[in-house]
Amino acid sequence: MKEYIEERAINIANYIIEQNATVRQTAKEFGISKSTVHKDVTERLMTINPTLAKSARKVLDVNKSERHIRGGLATREKYLHSHEC
Repeated sequence: MKEYIEERAINIANYIIEQNATVRQTAKEFGISKSTVHKDVTERLMTINPTLAKSARKVLDVNKSERHIRGGLATREKYLHSHEC
């Protein structure tokens, strides 16, 4: 694996852990696709640093389990603001 990919995977995992970030937020921050973020954390990082990969994976799993709640809250906010006018 190329060195820059390894560095990116480590940087992505650290960002996810420190910021408690979602895949979408991380992709936007690094200017890469969501699938690249996911592949870096779930596959590539396991060969580079398994401990870091597991820590990042825990954050992503929590975010995934909460995403339906966040979506509902966002929709609620949208309709609350649209009916104020």
